[in-house]
Amino acid sequence: MDNNKKTAIKNRIMQVGENLKKNNMEFYYAETAAEVKGIVESLMPVGCSVTHGGSESMKECGIPELLNSGKYNYIDRSKAQTPEEAKEIYRKAFSADVYISSANAITDSGVLYNVDGNSNRIAAIAYGPDSVIIIAGCNKIVHDLAEAELRVKTEAAPPNCVRLNCDTYCGSKGECVSLSKADHQMSDGCGSDSRICCNYLISAQQRHKGRIKVIIVGEELGY
Repeated sequence: MDNNKKTAIKNRIMQVGENLKKNNMEFYYAETAAEVKGIVESLMPVGCSVTHGGSESMKECGIPELLNSGKYNYIDRSKAQTPEEAKEIYRKAFSADVYISSANAITDSGVLYNVDGNSNRIAAIAYGPDSVIIIAGCNKIVHDLAEAELRVKTEAAPPNCVRLNCDTYCGSKGECVSLSKADHQMSDGCGSDSRICCNYLISAQQRHKGRIKVIIVGEELGY
């Protein structure tokens, strides 16, 4: 990436970071994905219990290798063999010491925006684990919630539906069906049983200071 563009991106990230801190969230900057693992490791005491939501950003930063290092009590959702086992792991997330996820979007004002299907991810972000670590590439930064909504409906949900083999309009057409309506609402979408945009979480100023820790990377990550 051109150095001038890198500098402009970093400047924007740092301003978002200041606003995250105003909203009682901790902020960390990583220039590259390779730096994220060290930051995450510094935020997790050895022996703590940790789990995570589905996150391509996390994978791109090598976090699964860290979690499988033997240093932590890793509640591994990939080990579930049945829907019942998966549900049990999702419930265990609420009592985990640390929960790792990404964000679908982060506004310039330091607000996190997340949309979920099963909603185990947004539930754990909102309540339960003592520490929540958010890993997000610079591509997740948007101006406001309107742009966050549009980002999910055009950039995040379509490839995620393809990844998860969900039979949805956006997975086949590349954008949410609601965008064809001039007066569409944030919650509008398709009627598919595979729909992944069922519940919405907006994380603004936090009551519990420092519980949510946001790592923003100066590279594009995930969807």
